[in-house]
Amino acid sequence: WRGPALAVPGPRHSWGERGRALLGVWPLLAIFIVVFGGIYGGLFSPTEGASIGALATLASGLFSGELRGEGLKRALLGTAETTAMVFMIFLGADMMNSALALTQMPAHLAQWVGGLPVAPLLIVAGVLAFYVVLGCVMDELSMLLLTIPVIFPTIMGLDLWGLAAEPKAIWFGILVLMTVGIGMLAPPVGLNVYVVNGMAREVPMNETYKGVVPFLVSDVLRLLLLLFVPAVSVGVLRWL
Repeated sequence: WRGPALAVPGPRHSWGERGRALLGVWPLLAIFIVVFGGIYGGLFSPTEGASIGALATLASGLFSGELRGEGLKRALLGTAETTAMVFMIFLGADMMNSALALTQMPAHLAQWVGGLPVAPLLIVAGVLAFYVVLGCVMDELSMLLLTIPVIFPTIMGLDLWGLAAEPKAIWFGILVLMTVGIGMLAPPVGLNVYVVNGMAREVPMNETYKGVVPFLVSDVLRLLLLLFVPAVSVGVLRWL
């Protein structure tokens, strides 16, 4: 959007060249079919599907020669580092959850919020605004693991659009995930904006923020639609 004329058209390719290029992506397509086909076919759960997908990806890398020698070593070290960081987050969240269980804080908070003379939808809007602020300074996983044990029981205790427990949980989960994504883009911090700007260092930060604004506005509109019309997100459950 900054300057469409700067995007110089690339060379045109024949259908034969396009077909040969597509042959290079068949392992990815096969993994996609196996994982999603198995999940929707009832052969394994989503968690098991993730493991099968990781194993299939490893096998594809070994057979193609991309994960041999030094490449395999780097992949294993990177996986170990990421796994260690994630497990440290889980450990901290588990310690906090144990403290919350001992103090009964979630139950007391849910009881207190339920007695407030405030519309339940306004409480949900306040929670979502809280997640937008958190999204500016925290990563998604840490944010969710630290807050959901406290906030989720409170939301489940509210009467929202007459939803039953399961649809309400799904509806709120979708809202939270969308809100976290908005927080990761919202100024003044917007961690994901810094990531994008780091990939194109020649572009000023204010220009990057300008480019994000249309997507941010569309995300907010979608969030409002799901907030006030929950059937958009949970209506499909009634068809299954």
